[in-house]
Amino acid sequence: MKQKLLALYRFSNSWPGTIIIVLFIIFFIAQAFRIPSGSMRDSLLVGDHLFAKKFAYGIPTPHLPFLEIPLIPGTDGHIYDGDTPQRGDIVIFRYPRDTKIHYVKRCVAIGGDELFVFEKDLYLHHKEGDEYIKKSYTFTHELREFDGKLWVKNPYMKDHAGIHHDRHVVNDGRFAAPLFNFGPYRVPEGEYFMMGDNRDHSNDSRFWGSVPYGLVEGTPWFIYFSIDDDWQIRWDRMFKTPTDLESDAILQRAIDAREAEDLDHGLY
Repeated sequence: MKQKLLALYRFSNSWPGTIIIVLFIIFFIAQAFRIPSGSMRDSLLVGDHLFAKKFAYGIPTPHLPFLEIPLIPGTDGHIYDGDTPQRGDIVIFRYPRDTKIHYVKRCVAIGGDELFVFEKDLYLHHKEGDEYIKKSYTFTHELREFDGKLWVKNPYMKDHAGIHHDRHVVNDGRFAAPLFNFGPYRVPEGEYFMMGDNRDHSNDSRFWGSVPYGLVEGTPWFIYFSIDDDWQIRWDRMFKTPTDLESDAILQRAIDAREAEDLDHGLY
């Protein structure tokens, strides 16, 4: 046994061993990504470098780095099907119109759900039906009835502080129509409807449809480096998970609200 462990140690220190270990990690455990656009601001920022948890939703088919060529042809995108994205998850997936490109968005609806956007507000009807919605959302969210069904208005904004709209984006013909009004749309089974948290500046499922499970790659794990447009390192984001960042944002929102209230009462 000792000889086998020694041989394994020596192999891991060799160039072939190092390459195999690195590729194994990239293919099956964690892969580095950089956030290139502002579609997930303020949850994830341009310049955030993060590791994706590759095994969060099964085991995706490994692709040759940089060339993005699948190494196991004939699969449906996964070599092992596991958990599936849930409502509210931040998901890394391959862009349906060009599978060599990775996107990161929030899953807002799963297969069987119905949704529509009206005057920027997202309305969601869960596939579990009205009774489930009443039991889960009556005291926490605004509910509306349309077409004989209950719909939850903006179901994720209270729980995810980064979701927001841009008040400068108005429906005056200069911006794409799906930003303001979309649907109704029923998500096909086995697919997921993705939207950016920066709702008015996101190229997402409102424009190109839902994402099949086979294109789902993983979920952000933690940020290992972050730098802004002025080349200043964001030390406060280092080694934090999306959940950590959301907690920070919620706390900051509460502090800002308290300070605003104190200003109103002349305490400053």
